[in-house]
Amino acid sequence: MTASAFGQGIDEFNRQQFYACHDTLEALWMESAEPEKTFYQGILQIAVACYHLENNNWRGAVILLGEGVRRLQHYQPDYEGINVTHLVGESLDLLNFLQNLDPQALPAVLEAMKSNQEHPHAHLDRSICSLPKILKSHPVL
Repeated sequence: MTASAFGQGIDEFNRQQFYACHDTLEALWMESAEPEKTFYQGILQIAVACYHLENNNWRGAVILLGEGVRRLQHYQPDYEGINVTHLVGESLDLLNFLQNLDPQALPAVLEAMKSNQEHPHAHLDRSICSLPKILKSHPVL
């Protein structure tokens, strides 16, 4: 695997193709050594958490979001060209949102999340959480 595979995994993540992202990053993770191995695993776990979420698996989403965030904590603020602080923050927002949600309400919340993301003022509605995005690091000036 190469840096282009990592870029492909990030692109799949951001397009919410979480299953494909899992496949791409898992191959990269399995071939890696530390410290990259734990970094890739953290992103992979957040991707799988989002996949579980899309499949109404509240428990799987909560567990894997927590594990992914825990693994990425030490890579902040930036690592391998990724704004890790942003990814951790958005993932924690989603985790906290889910932990305060009745798991029975998950299907309705997912529908609201999908429709809210398509709405031009989605960023103004804080009652609905969104799936995390992976952003590139900001260049140091």
